[in-house]
Amino acid sequence: MHVLASFVKTNHACQIKMEVLIINIHRAKEISTSPIMADVKYQGTPIYIQAVNDENKTARIFPLDEPENEQTVPLSGLIENEN
Repeated sequence: MHVLASFVKTNHACQIKMEVLIINIHRAKEISTSPIMADVKYQGTPIYIQAVNDENKTARIFPLDEPENEQTVPLSGLIENEN
């Protein structure tokens, strides 16, 4: 399931629109195998998706600035910024 939320922030007549996508299993697998880095965050931290577990609906990730800090997290906690 994709959940799309749009946020609009107005600042001195300048409007910024940011779309945020909660990642599903298919998209998480696509990101994990892609050579192109996606803008994905877990709890506000930019992360890299190493692997996806279909059965548990989890992903093996690590923060981009802490590759040694691997962890397994629920897919529902992963957010992708679509720009």
